[in-house]
Amino acid sequence: MCGIWALFGSDDCLSVQCLSAMKIAHRGPDAFRFENVNGYTNCCFGFHRLAVVDQLFGMQPIRVKKYPYLWLCYNGEIYNHKKLQHHFEFEYQTKVDGEIILHLYDKGGIEQTVCMLDGVFAFILLDTANKKVFLGRDTYGVRPLFKAVTEDGFLAVCSEAKGLINLKHSMTPFLKVEPFLPGHYEVLDLKPNGKVASVEMVKYHNCRDEPLHALYDSVEKLFPGFEIETVKNNLRILFDNAIKKRLMTDRRIGCLLSGGLDSSLVAAILLKQLKEAQVQYPLQTFAIGMEDSPDLLAARKVANHIGSEHHEVLFNSEEGIQVLDEVIFSLETYDITTVRASVGMYLISKYIRKNTDSVVIFSGEGSDELTQGYIYFHKAPSPEKAEEESERLLKELYLFDVLRADRTTAAHGLELRVPFLDHRFSSYYMSLPPNMRIPKNGIEKHLLRETFEDSNLIPKEILWRPKEAFSDGITSVKNSWFRILQEYIDHQVDDAAMASASQKFAVNTPKTKEGYYYRQIFERHYPGRADWLPHYWMPRWTSATDPSARTLTHYKATAKA
Repeated sequence: MCGIWALFGSDDCLSVQCLSAMKIAHRGPDAFRFENVNGYTNCCFGFHRLAVVDQLFGMQPIRVKKYPYLWLCYNGEIYNHKKLQHHFEFEYQTKVDGEIILHLYDKGGIEQTVCMLDGVFAFILLDTANKKVFLGRDTYGVRPLFKAVTEDGFLAVCSEAKGLINLKHSMTPFLKVEPFLPGHYEVLDLKPNGKVASVEMVKYHNCRDEPLHALYDSVEKLFPGFEIETVKNNLRILFDNAIKKRLMTDRRIGCLLSGGLDSSLVAAILLKQLKEAQVQYPLQTFAIGMEDSPDLLAARKVANHIGSEHHEVLFNSEEGIQVLDEVIFSLETYDITTVRASVGMYLISKYIRKNTDSVVIFSGEGSDELTQGYIYFHKAPSPEKAEEESERLLKELYLFDVLRADRTTAAHGLELRVPFLDHRFSSYYMSLPPNMRIPKNGIEKHLLRETFEDSNLIPKEILWRPKEAFSDGITSVKNSWFRILQEYIDHQVDDAAMASASQKFAVNTPKTKEGYYYRQIFERHYPGRADWLPHYWMPRWTSATDPSARTLTHYKATAKA
């Protein structure tokens, strides 16, 4: 996890412009480099490093003797870099996983390069010999990337939007900043004056398709067919592999543990694999909640079962409300459910950074979208409609859960790893018949639970624990984080403000006081940037006006039972 930043064709003084690069210093607390491009006085790279692999030669932009005309700035982890190196007999100059991008590009061009990368990444690749700039981002947008490009060809790129919004450009007083789309790469021509012109934007991978790099990995052969035992066996093989490949790091590994199904499975398999790899330190697991929260109790059960070194972080309503401003600044969004769910993750990341030496943090993100874990999937009109919704959620992860997971951890210099979004695991899961993936017997994620039924990885009551609304899990059903927020914000936003909300906020007009309150904070930090969020996250197939699962009838019935 690092922070990348680059300018091409800047009209303003670079030493002034580079101050913007410091806005993402939190992403790389170990080192910083600012480097001009030879022959292009108005082009430069900025890089904030979190040293996770190759402490000695890991600074960026990466340049190697064999390709003096290539400059690479990337944020991510390429899990198959050694396999590809051996397969193609590339000669490496460093131990940095990203070096593989230079060799693949030289061998087969940009399209083959991005399709062969098994991992998470956002990159800027400059080829001064062929006068090209390339941008690329992983399938689900696990690693963030933003860009701004003007009509006269000034290009600015950064891991977070906050590193771009204050840039100056003579012809454009208000620089339009937008997220770079996941699963895409862009080709741009570099002109002699350092400006660029976009040539093409290409979607190189769909989440349903098996990735090209599957041809070169060492996963044991999967069994064909959709017989239930075959499918369960294949899922176990692929998920085990998804976690195993993510052990690649020189820093200590930890794991977020909410006590729900997803994080519990990740923690249990991770601990097992760390033991097999003969890692010398105990796995630290981390749970957060208010006193007597269901999540803390469930996480404690799992930690005792698997034998991790467990940390519990307690917070009160006042602490949660106090960090709302800095959370929204970190997130760069005002989406209601994202902000709500980010407070706990932000506070636990702060604790990990301050009190432990765990830096690479595993988590269960992406499972709800992939395995139809949201409570509203019980209301899906058909398995096919549920499949469509699952795919839509995966495509929008970069706007919601993946955004939350990255920004709340990166704000404290941590790197998050999300095995449920592994290319091979997720594409196989999406290839299964729609009726295998829907909730069954009133239980969401039935197939995933059934897959690990006989493994004894986690306690049975956790394996079959129904999904909590996040705001209820970290507090209690009697006085949820959802309710605490409503009561506080009710006194901060008056009825008159709500009545004129559509005049003040024409884009995504807030319908609730909570939405209005978050939007006010967002506009203070990012005025005029409301279009970063195309729409609020909301459940489907319901008349609910609030995104909380707590408002859904299925959840209410389950909570009372």
